[in-house]
Amino acid sequence: MNRISTQQDWFDRLLPEGLPIPSLTLLSGPGGSGKPLIGNVITASWLRQGGSVVFMSLQYPDHSFIVAGLKKVSQLDLDDYQDRIAFIELDPTLEGLTPAVENRFKANVVKPDVWDAAIEQAYQMVPDQGPGVLVFASALNLLLFSPTYKKGILEKMKTAARGDQKRTYLFSASTTAKAEEIAELEAAANNLIMTRSTKSPFRLYMQIERIEGENFVSEEIEVPFSSNVLMDVKEVADHSRKRVIPQVSEL
Repeated sequence: MNRISTQQDWFDRLLPEGLPIPSLTLLSGPGGSGKPLIGNVITASWLRQGGSVVFMSLQYPDHSFIVAGLKKVSQLDLDDYQDRIAFIELDPTLEGLTPAVENRFKANVVKPDVWDAAIEQAYQMVPDQGPGVLVFASALNLLLFSPTYKKGILEKMKTAARGDQKRTYLFSASTTAKAEEIAELEAAANNLIMTRSTKSPFRLYMQIERIEGENFVSEEIEVPFSSNVLMDVKEVADHSRKRVIPQVSEL
C-alpha cells in the first residue's frame, strides 16, 4: 500500500508513515466542529503532489464555497488545478444528474444509483495520475434524512469504506444527527479521525482513532486554525441544516 503525507507538520507528526492509499478516511464528529477544514488540508496536499480531486460537498450551495475555503485554510488556489478537479453539487430536485459544464455538474446523490453514476462521471473528468483520484465527500449525514433512500445510500457509503482499489475516499459526517448510522460508517472505514470543538474560545481538536495497517500517534491535538475560519465553518453548517435537510427529508 502506498502512502501520502499531508505536508503539514502538526498533522504529519500524528501520521509518521503517512496516510495509506487507496483507502477510505472518515472525519467524524459533532456538527460545526471543523471536519471540512481538516479535509481541505488533505485535499490541498493531494493536489500539490500531483493527484486529482472530486469534490462532493453536500453542505455548500455551490463550488465557490469550496474554492474560498481552500484559500483560507491552505492558501491553495483551485484555479491553478482546473484540469485536475471536478465538482458534484447536490440537487435533490433532480431525477438524476446533469451534463457537466466545464468541471462541475449537479446530481441527486440522495439516490444510490445516482451516487454511483455521479462519482463515475466525475472520475472520468479528471486524470488518474500521481497519487490517483481522491473523492472528497463532506456532510454525508445530510443524505440520511431521506426516509426512502437512507438505507440504500448508507450501504453505498459503507461499500466504499470497505475498499475500492481504484480510488481513495475522504468522507466527513456529523454525529449530531443520525449518530447511529454514522457509527456504522465509522466501524466500516479504513481510517477514522475524530473531531470536536469548544465555543469559548472557539477551538478545534482532532484525534486519530484508527489508521489501517499503519503506525500513528493517538494524541488529541488542537488544530491551528484561526477563530475566524472556524466561525465560517459554523455558519455554513447552520446554513446547510436549514437549506438541505428539508429538501432531502421529502425524498
